[in-house]
Amino acid sequence: MGEMYQWAKGTVFLFQEKKTNGILFIFYLSIDSEEVKGEGTVYKGNSSGQRQLFAIFDFQKNDMKKILLVLVLAVFASCSDDEKVDYVAKNEQEIKEYIEENNLDAKRSASGLYYVVEEEGTGFRPTATSNVTVAYKGYFTDKEVFDESEAEGITFNLSQVIAGWTEGITYFKEGGNGLLLVPAALGYGNSDRRGIPGGSVLVFEVELIAVE
Repeated sequence: MGEMYQWAKGTVFLFQEKKTNGILFIFYLSIDSEEVKGEGTVYKGNSSGQRQLFAIFDFQKNDMKKILLVLVLAVFASCSDDEKVDYVAKNEQEIKEYIEENNLDAKRSASGLYYVVEEEGTGFRPTATSNVTVAYKGYFTDKEVFDESEAEGITFNLSQVIAGWTEGITYFKEGGNGLLLVPAALGYGNSDRRGIPGGSVLVFEVELIAVE
C-alpha cells in the first residue's frame, strides 16, 4: 500500500512518486482516520509542493483492491499523457534570440550555460565549493523580475545553488560582474518552483562581492 503519513484530515497512503521530464508526480489517497472508508483523492503534484486535483471518488473497505488498481492505472496514464517538450532545444533558441536582441557578447560553456563577463574582477576566483557573497537580479527573457537581492548581496556556498550558478560564478573574480543566461537544465528544470514556470530560461545580473 506504500508508505503511510499522518495528515490533518486523516491518514495518507503514498502510492507512488514518479519523475517524468523533470516533474515529480505524487499520487496519494486520503482515508478517514476512524474507519477505512471515506473519500479517495488523487493529486498530481510537483517538487514545489503545488498540487492539482486529479481524481476523486467514494469507497468502502471492500473496494480497496479496486481503488488501488485504479490508482496504479492513473499513475501510468497521467505520466504517459504528459506533453513532452524539448526544453533543451527550446531554451537554446530562446537564449540565442535574447543575446541577438540585446547585442550581448556572450560565451557558451560545454554545459549549455551562456555568460557575459562585463568586468572580470581583480580578487580571488571562487571554486565550485567556495563560500561567496553575490548581489544579483534575476528575471526572465521578457525582463520580468522574479528575484533580487539587496545591494550588499547574500552569502552562500556555491555547491548549494542551481548548477548554472555553481558554474557561472566561477567565471568571475572578486569584484567582477556580468550576466548568466541559465537554461532550465541548469536551473530549476521542468518543474514550477517559487513562481518560476517549469522550463524557463533565467537571466541573472550578478556581482561577485566577496570570496571566502
